[in-house]
Amino acid sequence: MRFATSEQSARRVSDLLFEQLDPSEAAVSAFEGENGWLVEVHFASAPDQAGMAALVRGACNGAAPEIAFERVAVTDWVAASLAGLRPVRVGRFVIHGAHDRAHVRPNEIGIEIEAALAFGTGHHGTTQGCLAVIDRAARIKRPRRMLDLGSGTGVLAIAAARTFRRPVVAGEIDPWAVLATRVNARANRAGAFVRAVHADGVRHPRIRAGAPYDFVVANILLAPLKRLARPVRALLAPGATVVLSGLNPEHANAAAAAWCGQGLVLRRKRQIDNWVTLTLARPICRRPK
Repeated sequence: MRFATSEQSARRVSDLLFEQLDPSEAAVSAFEGENGWLVEVHFASAPDQAGMAALVRGACNGAAPEIAFERVAVTDWVAASLAGLRPVRVGRFVIHGAHDRAHVRPNEIGIEIEAALAFGTGHHGTTQGCLAVIDRAARIKRPRRMLDLGSGTGVLAIAAARTFRRPVVAGEIDPWAVLATRVNARANRAGAFVRAVHADGVRHPRIRAGAPYDFVVANILLAPLKRLARPVRALLAPGATVVLSGLNPEHANAAAAAWCGQGLVLRRKRQIDNWVTLTLARPICRRPK
């Protein structure tokens, strides 16, 4: 149901409908349009049109707004939203949905991730920053043991596994995200390399058994990044690379300080869309001759 009216009447009618209608069966909205105020009501099932029209006109003090009723076509809103997500290209990586599978070029590493409950479709600046570091690392060395903390959809673990063809342990506190990582890893031909575990921090036996790690990525938030600095430091191999993201520019220095306080050295700082990605390294201690 939709009609135009004055601001005063729109507010009065919307307040009345909020009181009269079951919120699980109807959604009421009143907002300013180009030519005055509009009131819209979406019903879960067909309403009594005559009764609703009488209720609206009564609330409008006898005025007779032109009321329109129409049936809204059933739409798969998840599919519709996915269709609007364009592929994300970072170095050799292309993060895409199923609808863009054909757009991956032969020399690119396509990673198919559908938007879901877990974080990580590649469209966020934090994910892109981490992917850029993984792509750059491939030109320098080939890590043997890798750890992804806060794996989300598993996009970073999959990217590392597809690039280096080495084991990646993916730790995640959200059980739904653990499942998403496993499903996505299998779908992207990385299931043999990615081991997703439900873990808070690095205390999980599989995470500890996978050490020492020479490549660690943690795309989470400042507080857990600071808390993880000491326990992760104990799991690092000499010369290991650590990638931190999920940071606003104002948080980057605090995160760097926490990890540099554990003996790591800041190598690179990159900002994408107001999100910062830090690359640090554990120095290789050489014995004096």
